[in-house]
Amino acid sequence: MSESQNIEYKSIWKDEYLKWICGFANAQGGTIFIGKDDNGDVVGVKDSKKLLEDLPNKITTVLGIVADVNLHETADGDFIEIVVEPQPNPVNYKGEYHYRTGSTKQELKGAALDEFLLGKQGKHWDSVPVPNVTVADLKPDTFDFFRKKGVKSKRLNDDVLTDSNELLLNNLKLTDGNYLKRAALLLFHPDPEKFVTNAYIKIGYFESDSDLRYQDEIHGNLFEQVEKTVDLLFTKYIKAMISYEDIYRVETYEYPKEAIREALHNAVAHKDYTGATPIQISVYKDKIMIWNYGELPENWTIDTLQKKHSSVPHNPDVSNAFFRIGYIEAWGRGIRKMNEQCASAGLPNPLYYYESSGFWVVFRKDLINEEDLKTMGLSARQIKAMLYTKENGKITNAEYQEINNISERTASREMSGLVKLGMLEQAGSFGAGSFYKIKTPK
Repeated sequence: MSESQNIEYKSIWKDEYLKWICGFANAQGGTIFIGKDDNGDVVGVKDSKKLLEDLPNKITTVLGIVADVNLHETADGDFIEIVVEPQPNPVNYKGEYHYRTGSTKQELKGAALDEFLLGKQGKHWDSVPVPNVTVADLKPDTFDFFRKKGVKSKRLNDDVLTDSNELLLNNLKLTDGNYLKRAALLLFHPDPEKFVTNAYIKIGYFESDSDLRYQDEIHGNLFEQVEKTVDLLFTKYIKAMISYEDIYRVETYEYPKEAIREALHNAVAHKDYTGATPIQISVYKDKIMIWNYGELPENWTIDTLQKKHSSVPHNPDVSNAFFRIGYIEAWGRGIRKMNEQCASAGLPNPLYYYESSGFWVVFRKDLINEEDLKTMGLSARQIKAMLYTKENGKITNAEYQEINNISERTASREMSGLVKLGMLEQAGSFGAGSFYKIKTPK
């Protein structure tokens, strides 16, 4: 067996390895072998019987836990096995909190340590009570908005319309005794940035990655941020095609509004607000990128997200309030919903991925983009030609030769390959007037 989430090999014992035991105790538990090399082969350990006596006492004295320490005698030498069970309470090594993740040990500090300690108490960041804030400090209009949305979505009963704000907060489990939770402030306070400095959204329009043309910031509580951001995106950043049905004006947007809204709701509800960066929305001429700081639960992947019907549990109290008014669905269903809406609009599925300490959702106008063309196995020259055709509406053999600096024969062969793949179709008269354009899907 190689080293893994639950296995660590050490050829000799050093007292600093108590940090590794601390890391296992704070995570999912694990086993440390003393007297084995990195491949798991026995190399033997000196004074094995003395270690068998000393280690249990050291573990208990320094870490305050009990671990099974076993001696194994083999023809290749003796080795010690230390079996560490996961602990319900935080374990520290001389005031340091270590945690095992993957095959590495990390010392927890700052926000990560706060989140870990809260988790051991059965709490989340957004459930921490905040002193010196009362219900009277919250925004009445937001409570009215919440009630109407919740009743309309049939996630709340009509009775909630006459409930007091205090009772509504209690029913949403946004209070802790006489205190309001952080989630209550994020959701209903007129200026939650007094308490959480990064709780806002930033939008920018980019001509290229390095060419920011204009930008906006959206502040207020989370419900206000969502409504203001959707309105701003679809009035300033996203174009609409205008048509008429009889005397009625019809606006058809470049992207399905409900798919964008769903992605935004999830970004706001599941953002890790302990980070120092706001939600960022980058709008390009051919895509929209929505990023929120945070990470997936341990051992989860994007594929796990799409299969599960549970939400990413960064802020369960915030997420619950958003769910109550029909703002978000479980991520698995939410992703399917966004995919279906994009497909109905004739757009490719959004991209979902984790990168740069955060979660990305990327909406694209069409499949003629460098990322997707690479996945189709096109050569660098063919990709350049497809992007040229997208930009100019057509491409000729001569233009293919010029942009790639190749011969006419090579250009003809590679363009024929694009025709066979269904990417291009030949148009115009044959011979000198012949050209190619992107094939229209049927």
